[in-house]
Amino acid sequence: MNNKKSHEVQVMSELVDKIANYCGIKQVIDIGSGKGYLSSFLSMQYNLKVYGIDSSNINTNGAHERNRKLKKHWRAYQSRARANPKSQRLEKANDSPVQNEIKFKAVNERTLNNSCLQSQDQRTTQDLVPSCVFTEVTTSETSKQTEIDLVAQAQCNESELSEEALAILNVLPADAVEIFSSSQCNSEELCEEEKAQRKMASIKAKASKSSESNLYFPLTSYITAETELGDIITDLEDCIMVGLHTCGDLAANTLRIFTAKPEIKAVCSVGCCYHLLSEQYENQEDCTEEVWGFPMCQYLKDKGWCCGRNARMSACLALERIAVGQMLPTDSLFYRAVLQVIIEENYGVTKSERHVGKIFSKSSSFLDYVRKSLKKLELDDSKLPDSCIMDYYEKYKHRMNELEAFNMLKVVLAPCIEVLILLDRLCYLKEQDNIAWSGLVKLFDPVKSPRCYAVIALKK
Repeated sequence: MNNKKSHEVQVMSELVDKIANYCGIKQVIDIGSGKGYLSSFLSMQYNLKVYGIDSSNINTNGAHERNRKLKKHWRAYQSRARANPKSQRLEKANDSPVQNEIKFKAVNERTLNNSCLQSQDQRTTQDLVPSCVFTEVTTSETSKQTEIDLVAQAQCNESELSEEALAILNVLPADAVEIFSSSQCNSEELCEEEKAQRKMASIKAKASKSSESNLYFPLTSYITAETELGDIITDLEDCIMVGLHTCGDLAANTLRIFTAKPEIKAVCSVGCCYHLLSEQYENQEDCTEEVWGFPMCQYLKDKGWCCGRNARMSACLALERIAVGQMLPTDSLFYRAVLQVIIEENYGVTKSERHVGKIFSKSSSFLDYVRKSLKKLELDDSKLPDSCIMDYYEKYKHRMNELEAFNMLKVVLAPCIEVLILLDRLCYLKEQDNIAWSGLVKLFDPVKSPRCYAVIALKK
């Protein structure tokens, strides 16, 4: 994860875990889970059973693969982080599959012959497993051991593996170490090796059983306000619903599902992409049968309130980032504004379902930008000579400062519009009879993550 996503996941997962503990629940439903950053962290760090639901198969498949790799190493990484650096050293793993080597250093004169747990046929494991070197430490006797250090005290008797040596395997993935075959040891040691196999199998079974609660299931489904979660999740139970930067109407629908489903005891939702919200009164059409993203609360519905796309676009701007010196992308905004004039005057298009996207960074000049944009919008650019395009640029370039001032005004007003949308969602929750508590919480550092507010609620 990048720094922004890491900050968001760490802060939000800690809060979700505390809410889950308060409600006495272990199941989490992550709406719009994407690649599963939040879901996998909640599962592995906090032992929560998480269902991550995303509308994109690509995201779901990516989440599956990422989670598979994480599971392979999570327990080893946790143990490494907890361990005393003076008592162990964990070697750096390569990015490609490596041979699994586990070496034990004896604390007395009896040593294990040729690192007994090293595969003799030099086969490589299918998945990446960090190579580990375990060194000698002294352990104290306690009434209850809560974690196993990465230590092997090779106090062998007749070449028998010690209990501590076998317990080491508990910090590795269950399939990280191959069990010996009879051909790998001398015939007179067969009985001892069979004992070692049984012990290792038992340890791995216990590790597998203990990790059953650490489950994350990525699922693909398009979520609406009418979605029946029971059709997607067969073992749906009392749970908390979360969403980290759920786009557009998905944030509103998350709250609607929360209020409608008795199994969902709490919600923690951070929305984004306000420009993608559907508005009931944007086109002055009062349609009561369709579910809209804004407004949600009855008060604003009674007022027939409408923001409009331009205002919602402004709500996505980051005032805090501008305040600390990050400047607006004035050039790209200017290019986009002039492009709109060109399209309206030469093609008669004032509204389109297509989007230009991030073409500015891929363009070498204004001319190149306009050509690429017209092609993406499927407009015939051959009707416009280069000179005509550059004439538009020259005509408006003296107004660039004017455009910058206008966008700075939008930035200043952005928090007002964003808070209007967020308070609409909070008021919707306040209007429900089954909500015990609801609030709007500033969850993230707004410079790191501008969409920093979470709508949180608990059921009665």
